[in-house]
Amino acid sequence: MPENPAELPLLWPQTVPQQDRKWVSEALFRVGAKGKLELRDNLQLWYHPPPPALLYHQVPGPDRFFSQSLLLWMPYRLWKVRLQCIDPACNGRQWSGGGLHRRVRQVLDIDRYYNLATETLICTGCRSSYLSWSQTILQQLDLAHRSEFRVILTRRYACDIRVIRLLRERSLGNGPVRIIGQLKENHSEEWLQRVARYTSECAAFVTSSGLLPPCFQEPPKLSTVPSYKWLLTVYSQDILNRLEDIKASITSTYGTILKMDSTKKITKKLTGPAKGTAQWLTSVGNESGQVLISVLTANEGAGLDLMAAGLVNRYQRAGVDPPVVLYVDCGCCKEVGETKLKSRFGGWPDIIVRLDIWHFMRRLAAGCTTDAHQLYPTFMSRISSCIFEWDAGDVGLLRKAKREQLAQQGWPPLTEKELDRHLTKEELALHCRRKTRGEETTIRLLSQLIGELMSKGNDALGVPLLDSVRMQHIWDVQRRHVACIQDPPNVALYTETGSITKGGVVLKTYRCARGSTSLESFHCHLNRFIPGNSANSLNFQVYLLEGLNRWNQDRAAAAVVKEPSPLRTYTGELVHFVNDSFLKVFGKKLVTAFTPPGQYTGKDALITAITF
Repeated sequence: MPENPAELPLLWPQTVPQQDRKWVSEALFRVGAKGKLELRDNLQLWYHPPPPALLYHQVPGPDRFFSQSLLLWMPYRLWKVRLQCIDPACNGRQWSGGGLHRRVRQVLDIDRYYNLATETLICTGCRSSYLSWSQTILQQLDLAHRSEFRVILTRRYACDIRVIRLLRERSLGNGPVRIIGQLKENHSEEWLQRVARYTSECAAFVTSSGLLPPCFQEPPKLSTVPSYKWLLTVYSQDILNRLEDIKASITSTYGTILKMDSTKKITKKLTGPAKGTAQWLTSVGNESGQVLISVLTANEGAGLDLMAAGLVNRYQRAGVDPPVVLYVDCGCCKEVGETKLKSRFGGWPDIIVRLDIWHFMRRLAAGCTTDAHQLYPTFMSRISSCIFEWDAGDVGLLRKAKREQLAQQGWPPLTEKELDRHLTKEELALHCRRKTRGEETTIRLLSQLIGELMSKGNDALGVPLLDSVRMQHIWDVQRRHVACIQDPPNVALYTETGSITKGGVVLKTYRCARGSTSLESFHCHLNRFIPGNSANSLNFQVYLLEGLNRWNQDRAAAAVVKEPSPLRTYTGELVHFVNDSFLKVFGKKLVTAFTPPGQYTGKDALITAITF
């Protein structure tokens, strides 16, 4: 005879949806010899409801059309793991099973909800109890088993990690409001499709020739999707759960050529008690575009002392050679004595401080009457030509490749001047290196350029490009900084990133480490890291940490010379665990380019710390 279906225990009948009660009861429970409910043998992690029948000969009910899956999280019973009490007085006493938890939680997924049940664990010594989904228990599991629990819990709701992954990619418009809207659409369409299937099966019995008219049950109502504020809370909790790994990754980033730059834009998003306490966000990056540290300060002066001291200590503790060059936008030099910036990084006495060349060019451009002038682009291009010269060997090789490429396309032989018109700025920047011309040559060329444009720099309407009085004063002041923009001797400012074949000629591709352009790009993306128009101090730091970590890993992947990996993940702990397991089983690492970060000690200058 078939076994009678068991009822649900504890408060499960109140917390399990109506349509799931029957199948969950049959799948998990049985009536024991003493007439009490007990769990079946051979339990599994996931249970999925039976699907609707293909054909119905009687009026169907809505249960099978709207039933939800069940995640049975019982690591103690399923995997027989040994879990210890965290109370020091218990001296590592083992926890024992205390049965099922009284309630079942509903978990928000991409297009539906599902049920979550867990077990209670009890210490036989102190009699303390914990649920198996608590962080106290999860942290005692190895990463492979802990990853099976993909739920983030809050007081009222629970969320599947796949929903939060949609928020991790920091980009414009990828905020919680958009994600909630997408979830509502997903849930609505999934629910309507199930309603359509159910009602179509019922409609076949409307015209049946029975004695009594058929009676149909209405489908369960669509479950409500929580608000975007709750989604932000869950997102913050997800980052806080990975905080140590994120901070370890960021503080394990170093560089030989550093850049320092500040911005005011992002501080306007601070709200709550922290509003108005920070005026600047200062970041330090390396030659690959990665960011070593990003700090909020009330001012650019003494507020950066902690940041500088933290960076110096980071290098010293890790045993990493100090950086060689530091590019800045101000404070590079003064006529007598040591600059405040140089003394701030006193732990690196041999570091060479250089002024970012783009900022130097912008200072000279302040002498223009307007940047909308017809000759303004020409002026900026001529300034660059006065400062830089192309490597003759690289340019010659590029010309050879371009000539062969055009010949293959059927072009007639070209002179060198005609050929140069076919060389684009992008090709020159990608395949050719540049170097500064030297202090004396640069001063002479810039003086000639400024003098020439003061007398002849008028547009078609006679409007001068330069304000002569202002430009002369700017040049007199900035002339001494020409020495600060020269390339430091014996420092490699270009890194080979690969090669491209054009016209049968192999051309190397280079990435330049000079200047602070990469930090300018990072600061442009900061607004994408923090969704919306405002964030309190906690959310501000949480968003910035996650965005900064992903930015650094993207820059590291772009800096790899060989073919990049098809994997796209930002969870260093998971990759490290997989590499260790793969090495034990197959004798090699799966992700060979991955280097595990050092352990975060908490002694470094705080990332995004607000100093006063």
